[in-house]
Amino acid sequence: MKLEDKVAVVTGGAMGNGLGIVEVFCKYGAKVAILDYSDELKETVTKFNDLGYDVVGFKVDIRDKDIVDKCIGKVIDKYGKIDILVNNASVCILEKFVDMSDEVRDKHFDINIKGTWNVTKSVLPFMIDNNYGSIVNLSSVTGPMVADSGEVAYATTKSALIGFTKAIAMEYVDYNIRCNAILPGYILTPMVKNMAHSSNPLHPNSVIDGIANGIPMKRLGTIKELGQLAAFLASDESSYITGAEIVIDGGSTLPETNSVGV
Repeated sequence: MKLEDKVAVVTGGAMGNGLGIVEVFCKYGAKVAILDYSDELKETVTKFNDLGYDVVGFKVDIRDKDIVDKCIGKVIDKYGKIDILVNNASVCILEKFVDMSDEVRDKHFDINIKGTWNVTKSVLPFMIDNNYGSIVNLSSVTGPMVADSGEVAYATTKSALIGFTKAIAMEYVDYNIRCNAILPGYILTPMVKNMAHSSNPLHPNSVIDGIANGIPMKRLGTIKELGQLAAFLASDESSYITGAEIVIDGGSTLPETNSVGV
């Protein structure tokens, strides 16, 4: 129960990686407030409540700073503190750079960067008052380490989160607040499944298998595995780690050539 009595805010926690994070946090005793814009939010909160976990949900567009502030205020009213913040919510739209509209570019910047900025800025004063906090930002191997065609906007924003993580870590270290970044590779999420279906509607599993074959561990990660890493960084087990970039990718960024295991 390494997160017992801790209060966590998780953005984008209704599905995918965020769902895995919420599930593991609950397992370790945390109370969790989910900020999400998905229609899945109500169902997700109900599922956790039915299992006896203390989880609340707020349907929030994290691009709206005023709404974010109101929701964080409600979390404080209910629990009296916020110990952990996981900035997980993000968007990824694959488009070639020269074809990308300003609207698609701005959607990436507004959610992936400004949204993370908004929630962090809203939560930090309460962590400062409590002289305690752990912030976990979900970056990606895409951008800081690798990139494929069509990922310019996504890669740019995920790279920006590394600088954000390090600067926040340094600026608030005197308040016993830590800030770290997780860099996932391929995790089997609804986003990846949808991408596979779009690529090959008749045989989407073949796309997943093709991705897995290019990973040294020969499989995609699970949302629970990512959740375990987030729980470690959120807990006092990682009390001497701040400003770090932790990769979780099954070794996908290791090969020096395109051939794995040669």
